[in-house]
Order: sequence, then C-alpha cells, then structure tokens
Amino acid sequence: MNGVFKRTYSYWFLLPAGIIYLLIFLTPTISSFFFSFTRWDLSDWQYIGFENFRMFFREQSLAIGFRNTLIYAVVTSSLKVVLGLLLGVLLTSKLRSKHFLRSIIFFPTLVSTIAIGIAFSMMMHPTEGLINSALSVVGITGPDWLGNPKLALLSVAFVDVWKGVGIALVIYIAGILSIPEDYYEALQIDGGTGWNKFWSIIVPLSRPATHSVIILSFIGGLRSFDLIWTMTKGGPGFTTDLIASIIYKQYQGGFYGLATAGNVILFLVVAALAVPLNLYMNRKEVDL
Repeated sequence: MNGVFKRTYSYWFLLPAGIIYLLIFLTPTISSFFFSFTRWDLSDWQYIGFENFRMFFREQSLAIGFRNTLIYAVVTSSLKVVLGLLLGVLLTSKLRSKHFLRSIIFFPTLVSTIAIGIAFSMMMHPTEGLINSALSVVGITGPDWLGNPKLALLSVAFVDVWKGVGIALVIYIAGILSIPEDYYEALQIDGGTGWNKFWSIIVPLSRPATHSVIILSFIGGLRSFDLIWTMTKGGPGFTTDLIASIIYKQYQGGFYGLATAGNVILFLVVAALAVPLNLYMNRKEVDL
C-alpha cells in the first residue's frame, strides 16, 4: 500500500488543477458541442440535428466574415512579429532610455480593450477626431477611418497591433537576451556588421520567440471580437464583420443554438488553421 501511495503521491498535486480544467474548459466545450445540435433557451432544448450548421452556413455575411477574419488575423500577426522583433532589437541595445520605452510600449496591453476601442473611435472620428484634426494642421484631409469600407477593417487592425505589440515585445526581449554572447563575439572577430548581427544571429536564434508570437497573435486574430464590436459593430454594412461578431449577432437575436453552432465552427476553423501552422513551425525549429 505504501508503495502505491509513493508512486501516486505526486499526482495528487495535479488534482486541483485537473478539477478546475474539467469544470472551466472541458465541461463547457463538450456542452457547446451538444447544444449546437439543439434549439435551446434558458429553460428548454430540442434536438434538431445539423439544422443549426446548415442555417449558419446560409448566413448572408458569412463569406465576408471568413474573409475578414483571415485578413485581420494575418495583418495583425504579421505586424506584431515585425514590430515586436524590431522593437526587441532596439530595446535590448545600449539605448539609455530602453527601460522607460519598454514600459510605455507594454502599457496598452494592461488597458481594457473596450476602453481602447471607445477612445480610438473618438480619435478616428472623421470631423472631430484627434487624428484628422492633427492631419488638418499640416494640410492633409483625413479619411473616415471607420466609415470607409476600404479602411475600416485595417483601421481596427492597426489599433489591435498598437495594443498587442507589447506582448510580442516582451517575448522577443526574452528570446534575444537568451542568445549567448559567444555568437556576438565571434561575429565581431570576423568583422561582421550590425546587419550581419541582426540577420545571421538574432533572426534565426530568436525563432522560438517568433513561433510564439505568430501562434498567439494568429489565434487571437481569428478569435477577435471585442475591439471590432466596440469600434464598428461589424459596419459599415458587413464590411468589418468577423466570424465572432456574426456569432454575437445571433446571440443578440435569441438564436442560441445557431450561435452555439457558430462557436463550434469557429473552434474548428481555429484548430484547422493553427494546428498545422504550429506543427510546421515546430518542424522548422528542429531543422534549424
């Protein structure tokens, strides 16, 4: 008996985390899959098979939502990688004010997304907003950032990047600082330039950080909702609708089963895109 207890002793420490994981993640996930096949409200449910999925795929703005979601995820994750890496290089250098600048860049990640969305909605107002007012001082007529169908989605994406690049910066700082100094010393002996340092040492050896930033940013972009809803509510028209905002509109309309089916579809879309990307990037790391 004592032998069995000794072998299982360490696993008892995992039990509280396992229970929390079961209650907060597994149970709602399994319930969502079940209720996606039903027509339900807060008091009753009725099994209707795949009807919710058929209705969701007939949603008139769904094709736009899929396209916008992919554009939004690619744009935000790409910019976070590029800006995070460049800022990471700058703020791990011998710059005297680097600690202050790190704090400034990271600060927006601590602010509520809703608050940022409201603030930028006011700043991007076509006639009274701070951005267009500043542009008018130098003789430039600013566009309607959130009312122009061609600019609205990208405008929100840039706000998302401004808010989230701090996380990318922290990851890149950790990755760059973990590179052994021996590489830099060897490059200096060989007469390498700053560009050689960046391209031949920092970029390849910070690939694990790049991997983390891409995966986190891409998944976050695919699931994004709060910033889009605060700034545009999917408008003008359906031009900034994402899959998540389409799902929310179904909840607003009281179509809970239909919205739950949409959540399941979103889960499958994220998994279908993120898992192969993760496997591909892991294989590239091993090849390195």
